[in-house]
Amino acid sequence: MGRTVKICLAGEGGQGVQSVAQILAQAAYDEGKEALYIPNFGVEQRGGVSVAFLQVGDEPIGAPKFNTGDIVVALSDRAVHRTQQYVGEKTVFVYDSSIEGIDDALPKKAAKVLGIPALDVAKKELNPRVFNVIIMGAVIRATEIISEDDAKKAIENKLGYKFEKNPELREMNFKALQRGGELVAQAL
Repeated sequence: MGRTVKICLAGEGGQGVQSVAQILAQAAYDEGKEALYIPNFGVEQRGGVSVAFLQVGDEPIGAPKFNTGDIVVALSDRAVHRTQQYVGEKTVFVYDSSIEGIDDALPKKAAKVLGIPALDVAKKELNPRVFNVIIMGAVIRATEIISEDDAKKAIENKLGYKFEKNPELREMNFKALQRGGELVAQAL
């Protein structure tokens, strides 16, 4: 029987969770896997919490919605609160440890709670614009749903037009992908 990984990504509107989920779904599809991405749009675009649901598997995916994620990623304090309902005893919960004052709000029943300093790394080492790619690298490393090479191809497909104008962006995005994987590996 094949494995299906259920991923819930949540952040403030503009943090790129929808882009991350879309690129991951495309990369998984390109690898020949089943992929299902459901964006949760609403007032997020005006400053609310944006949630993306993603499932990747080796076999057809039955239901588009799920109650418990294998991995839940929260990129803001409000996202930490909003995603509690998707956390179960086997869930790996990843959050941006750059967020202050949320220790009491972190889920108690998760299998693992991993804090990674994604925003700090983006600001100090790379560029705040690649914050979401750092998160993508963390998700890939934590779940192993796709290869880093296929993620790079998917990023290239999505952002290649920007890379042509500024080739340094390609290198920065690929470095962000790698750093995200390193951060989650250190947290494990």
